[in-house]
Amino acid sequence: MILDARYEKVRQGGQLLDCAVLIAIGIGQDGKRSVLGVSVALSEAEVHWRSFLTSLQARGLHGLTFIVSDAHCGLSAARAAVFPSVPWQRCQFHLQQNAQAYVPRLDMRDSVAADIRSIFNSQDLASAQARLKTLVDLYSKSAPKLSAWMEENIPQGLAVFSLPTAHQCRMRTSNSIERVNQELKRRTRVASLFPNEASLLRLVSALLCEISEEWLTGKIYLNMKPADLPQK
Repeated sequence: MILDARYEKVRQGGQLLDCAVLIAIGIGQDGKRSVLGVSVALSEAEVHWRSFLTSLQARGLHGLTFIVSDAHCGLSAARAAVFPSVPWQRCQFHLQQNAQAYVPRLDMRDSVAADIRSIFNSQDLASAQARLKTLVDLYSKSAPKLSAWMEENIPQGLAVFSLPTAHQCRMRTSNSIERVNQELKRRTRVASLFPNEASLLRLVSALLCEISEEWLTGKIYLNMKPADLPQK
């Protein structure tokens, strides 16, 4: 399952407010994607995420084996509460972006980005962990805050190494849902702002239904019988 949120402008009580649109995408046993659900509220706080994830369970979501998302505090807390035993992959793209806040000099940004990519592009988990340790030591003096951040946060982006190699490229980021968000933005841009949450939910739900139907009748997203996956 891949989780993410985007924001739209909603008018409420004479004010223009940012309304969170929570989206969940699932990849089934047939390897095809589908939109599992969408929720709209004036917050991306834990209570909204937890209510959303719980509603997916109530509608029959089961057998979940892997979750991909960013590390938004509300989402992280809700995910840990509702799906405590499901492996979590922190989006590597977001990790790359987050790391830049800890780079002390502009001229270091490109090299730091390349170093982090070298961790994510490692052959296996052991190699990634070894590379991470090397970089933590390397930056401990020149960029101590970056070094400490990497040591604490980068391991959250390495869960994908537990998946078959053929699945790792597509499951190491939430880019799949980011492209959905881009399509939603293109379509909701016409409305500019919404009179209430219900109107936003109606439009987004209709658009996501179209996208989900295209996926279900299109090509598979993940090959569920890759060469490195044990065959039954």
